[in-house]
Amino acid sequence: MNAAKLSLVLTLLLAACDTTGGFDANGNPYAPGLSAEEGVDGLLVGHRLMEAGEYELALKAYLRAAAQHGMSIDVLSALGSANLRLGRLGQSEKLLRQAVDEDPTFVPAWNNLGVVLMETGQVGEASRVFQTAFALDSGESDSIRKNLTLALEKIENPSYDETNKNNFELVRRGTGSYLLLETP
Repeated sequence: MNAAKLSLVLTLLLAACDTTGGFDANGNPYAPGLSAEEGVDGLLVGHRLMEAGEYELALKAYLRAAAQHGMSIDVLSALGSANLRLGRLGQSEKLLRQAVDEDPTFVPAWNNLGVVLMETGQVGEASRVFQTAFALDSGESDSIRKNLTLALEKIENPSYDETNKNNFELVRRGTGSYLLLETP
């Protein structure tokens, strides 16, 4: 018997010895500690997909989170950010405006709205939005400070170097902290 056949036979024998059939001791087919009711949070999955640059998949995960949690501030902001990364600026602006209307103290939504406004050429409003984000954040986030500085430079010099157009950074809130997403 050659090595490949022997390996196949041993694998089949070991599989036949597994009395659980792929389930844990309690008959649960899910990962240890998870049940069908718990599943994986769509927001967490979406955040990880955004970090990986998979914006379309992240949007789908955020939509699942919306179905699961409703249109919370976190979901609105996440959907707005994913749409921004996909170049859907109108949808992004609408969702982020809804987010800041729902919670006027939510810094990531303010910052990301500012990014959308800069991308659509609304520099004056964008600088005011970045100032709001900066004030709410107490000036602690370097990315918001950078975005505000770029917006103010663009106001002072309308012919400001066009290579800086896409240098604005998105911000999202993970589990209670601000995390930067890589700029495109």
